[in-house]
Amino acid sequence: MGGTFTLAYLVRNTITNLTTQDEQVECFRNVAAQLEPGGCFVIEVYIPALQRLPPGETFHAFTVTPTHLGFEEYDIAAQIAFSHHYWVVDGELETFSSPHRYVWPSELDLMARLAGMTLRDRWSGWQREPFTSASTTHVSVWENATWRGPVSRPAMPPTPRGRARRSRCAASRRRRARPSGAAR
Repeated sequence: MGGTFTLAYLVRNTITNLTTQDEQVECFRNVAAQLEPGGCFVIEVYIPALQRLPPGETFHAFTVTPTHLGFEEYDIAAQIAFSHHYWVVDGELETFSSPHRYVWPSELDLMARLAGMTLRDRWSGWQREPFTSASTTHVSVWENATWRGPVSRPAMPPTPRGRARRSRCAASRRRRARPSGAAR
């Protein structure tokens, strides 16, 4: 399977199956490397229900019916939600649990930027409802940059003086590293 693509997507919280930040960042880099310039990466994912947790609590029920109980168990320090499901099927109890690394929209935007992509659109759902602070899910679209250089090091835009921003930052670091009283 060779070539590049105009669209890549992860739906139904798939990105959360990658349970470390490094794995999620690598996913974005891999997608960017496979997308044509201007191609899009679409992710549909939930917003963690942490605002609904009372202080000190770590569990949130998301489904409670006579045949299905589903709840998230949050490890806030590790940014992991364990999804627990209990079903009654033909009078028998079935269970399933799985870990998911929840991720905030702003963190996904940073992962995209590290991979050379920029946010194009974000909605609360597939009908393009506005994304607000009350949204419980989002569909985000990032566009791959038109350059095809190394994915991990996008070119730095010039400053108004015409120098690359990276060189100005490097010069600033050199000044801070000098011992006091050292000549410039």
